[in-house]
Amino acid sequence: MNMQNLKDRWVLVTGASRGLGELIAIFMAEQGCHLILHGREIKNLENTAEAVRKYNRKVHMVSCELSDLTAVDGMLQSIDSLGVDVDVIFNNAGYQIGYHENYYNTPDDDFILSYKINTVAPIKICYHFLPKMTERGFGRIINTTSDIANEPQQAGYSASKAALDKLTVDLAGKLSGTGVTLNLVNPSWCQTDLGGPYAPHKPESALPGLVLPAFSSEKINGQRINAQEYRDMTLSDALGKLEKH
Repeated sequence: MNMQNLKDRWVLVTGASRGLGELIAIFMAEQGCHLILHGREIKNLENTAEAVRKYNRKVHMVSCELSDLTAVDGMLQSIDSLGVDVDVIFNNAGYQIGYHENYYNTPDDDFILSYKINTVAPIKICYHFLPKMTERGFGRIINTTSDIANEPQQAGYSASKAALDKLTVDLAGKLSGTGVTLNLVNPSWCQTDLGGPYAPHKPESALPGLVLPAFSSEKINGQRINAQEYRDMTLSDALGKLEKH
């Protein structure tokens, strides 16, 4: 199985202070990558950064509230100022707005805030880095999506993820032959701060599925990958299964 060698490449992980983002960052450090970690506050990233350094990997930390789109622009400028090529991006950060039993009275702000964090911010990140990746002839962006369905009680969250899905697939359609890919990965309902303690899946079960598009060939592009289909598999075996299907 041919696997992309990502050793010494720079990887950006949003929402890296805990949960799935922390697991992704550590997994990529194990594979020899350097990390740029995003969180709301730098202090929240210290534990993840320390875990990355144990693999003798370089690490930078950036803070940004993703609902502040001007702050997102500032974060992107600060990443550019590092002078490194960002070759892999995990748009992992997300926000799940309140649950409304009386969903006919869903507040307007549920949609506005959800779209800013779950749709606009990750797509701005894609827009910023895709031209640079295309120019270099290599890049991997993985946008985290959701399998939430038939839950109008969470309309803001589900709609914002559906919008992200559409934009991701449409953008991916423009990348054929560039060496750059853009894919969606669905971790399913996991026991994270976002998912809550009653979710059916442990966060670790989403690996290696969450990271597969980072290591896959160029033909895996514009795909929606369900991470739980690869649980308890080695990275190599999971990639073989993904490429085969």
